[in-house]
Amino acid sequence: MTIVPWAAVAAATVFALLRTGTPPGDVGIYAAYLTAGVVVPGMLVHRAIRGSRGNLPEDLALGAATGLLVQLAGWALAAATGTQAGLGFWPLLVIGVFLAVPALRRHWRIAEPRPLPARWHWMACGGVLLVLLWAWASWTSVPLPPADTVYYPDLMYHLALVHEMTRSMPFQVPQLAGETLRYHYLSDADMASASMVTGIAPATVLLRLWVVPIGVTGLLVVAALTRELTGRWWAGPLAGAVATVGVPLTLGGPVEAYGGSALAFNSPSQTYVVPLLALLVAIAADLVRGHRLGPAWFLVPPLALACAGSKASALPPLVAGLLVAGLAAPRRILRTGAFTALVAAAMLGGMRLFAGGGAGTLGVQPLSLLRWIEPYADSLGQWDGVAPNGFLPPGVRGLDTGARWFVAWVAGWWLLMQAPRLLGIAGLGARGLRRDPAAWLLGGMTVAGTAAAWLLWHPSASQLYFFLGAAPFGVVLTTWLLADQARRWWVPAAGLMAGAAWQIWAPHVHPPELTFWWRDWTWPLELPVLRALGFVVAGAVLSLVLRRRIRPAIAALSAAVLGASLAAAAVSSGGVVRRDAYGPDWPQPPTSRLLTAEEMAAALWLDEHAGADDVVATNVHCTPMNRAKPCDARAFWVAGLGGRRTLVESWAYSDAAVAANGVDGLKYVLQPPPDPVLFELNERVFATADPVDVRTLHDAYGVRWLLADSRATEVSPRLARLAELRLASGPVTVYELR
Repeated sequence: MTIVPWAAVAAATVFALLRTGTPPGDVGIYAAYLTAGVVVPGMLVHRAIRGSRGNLPEDLALGAATGLLVQLAGWALAAATGTQAGLGFWPLLVIGVFLAVPALRRHWRIAEPRPLPARWHWMACGGVLLVLLWAWASWTSVPLPPADTVYYPDLMYHLALVHEMTRSMPFQVPQLAGETLRYHYLSDADMASASMVTGIAPATVLLRLWVVPIGVTGLLVVAALTRELTGRWWAGPLAGAVATVGVPLTLGGPVEAYGGSALAFNSPSQTYVVPLLALLVAIAADLVRGHRLGPAWFLVPPLALACAGSKASALPPLVAGLLVAGLAAPRRILRTGAFTALVAAAMLGGMRLFAGGGAGTLGVQPLSLLRWIEPYADSLGQWDGVAPNGFLPPGVRGLDTGARWFVAWVAGWWLLMQAPRLLGIAGLGARGLRRDPAAWLLGGMTVAGTAAAWLLWHPSASQLYFFLGAAPFGVVLTTWLLADQARRWWVPAAGLMAGAAWQIWAPHVHPPELTFWWRDWTWPLELPVLRALGFVVAGAVLSLVLRRRIRPAIAALSAAVLGASLAAAAVSSGGVVRRDAYGPDWPQPPTSRLLTAEEMAAALWLDEHAGADDVVATNVHCTPMNRAKPCDARAFWVAGLGGRRTLVESWAYSDAAVAANGVDGLKYVLQPPPDPVLFELNERVFATADPVDVRTLHDAYGVRWLLADSRATEVSPRLARLAELRLASGPVTVYELR
């Protein structure tokens, strides 16, 4: 019967993909690629290095995470040598080794089966369905091209990087041809590998096929880690689901706490790092618990480097957790220190190889996260500006006593709403967790990630990724506290249901009418917390009266916050999917920001007809497209959908623009182009079509194609006499220079 839930999940996934416009053939091809190209070779390698878990689901999950690393190794080798055409043979080579070498053939089977109970499979599939629901909710607003829609800028930015990863090293910024790429792009490399091996369009991989397998792998690796730490079969699927798709509590409150799920559809790098980091933490947990790693030592450096190249914020909390675990188990300090050194070396190496201007802009400013929390941002922080402007945010300085208490309350409210990730830290006082160095590892990671989010500053709040990277392991610790305190099955079950019910049906408190006055925010934030606190106190008193123990109350509270987190995620995603299915229709996006199907079709035509290394010049730079001063330079779609490097498209994420954040009071996305001379030359070509300028683009900068969009700027009709007109699609005209 264990095959039934997995078959249902597979059917639901196929249904969701087909309903959101995914070509049926691509679904089948990608499934075959995942199986033969990632999961099977990864499972064989993982079993050879760390052994089998005794059951197929966990072996497949840990193997899938290892397979991501194996695929990255093949991609890096191909990109360095220009042999991308042979990338499809890389997993077959790995499989062939395990078939040909007699000593390795034993890894095709489980020698000592330790099957999981059927209930584990049903619970795990429930979590997988939540991941699917989360992705489906995103798919409803992100149609496959061509379509009339508004894409979130980062999606087009990553799509351009996926195309760039199909080329050979050294890589360039696809929107600024010739500029060296410094970015954590390994998630894009993974998608590029999938596209090159399968022949599926990169846009289909990014916008549909890639995200659910990555999220499910993260869920199941976290589940395997949690089962290993707690010894409870049910703890694994619960922790895996909350760790990946769980969100902060709301409890009927007027706003949501900033910092949602660990999986982020608009941030593939954050999503991709979850399974890789979970695998690395699983190895670290074995080490601090005194297990010998054996061949797994060889897995640590490349895995840690892959984490650093996936998300720069992933490893610092782990290093902090390892230091804390080393202090908790001083007899293992040498091995823990060696492991920490390997991770720290990978972190520093990753900063050198991948980190760009965004990382360099990271600074110290305690409480800067308040700028992104609505009750503060709309009141005291409304004039904080785009630059740090001091050691503390301007809205925090010079306050009277009441306003200071409000700032403290907003920070405390945020911590309370993040209880599913943070409650487990209190569990370090429990005997069962206090004596285990792995608990201190997780606790150190969670505290470090939270502290970094509150102590650091970034113009786009990217310091939050330190917290989101550590949050799944805070969930593991909270679930561990639940497993440690629960003695009877009905206590966590009742807590989960009670927490979910209160999250769904708690009376809603509306935000204040005057959001700019901080005093009006106090009661709307306090009331939901006081209501929930009343139930917690009543439960604790009841536990003491009936059982004369606080343990059942702690278990019930831990279960309640986990259940509420899952309920919040399910209601949010389910509501979006339900509205998409049954209406009413979503409002039409602003015309000024709309990207038309004709524009997309022109870019896709360019992808099909241009040479792999051809350079494109375009007059598209801003969003909205006709906004020139100041230009929000995050168009990105010409390089993204066109699949070719552009001479100057959009520069908002360039090192120079990010470093200039705050100049003239403007955020980095509004800063002028980093090379104004080249930009002016580019603009003159489309505005005046001077033959000398056109020839300069071709001869000096290697431009082969011109994509002119009349919605962006006026386009000179003289271009048709200087270049060959190849395509006209709505407002877009594509010319070829010879």
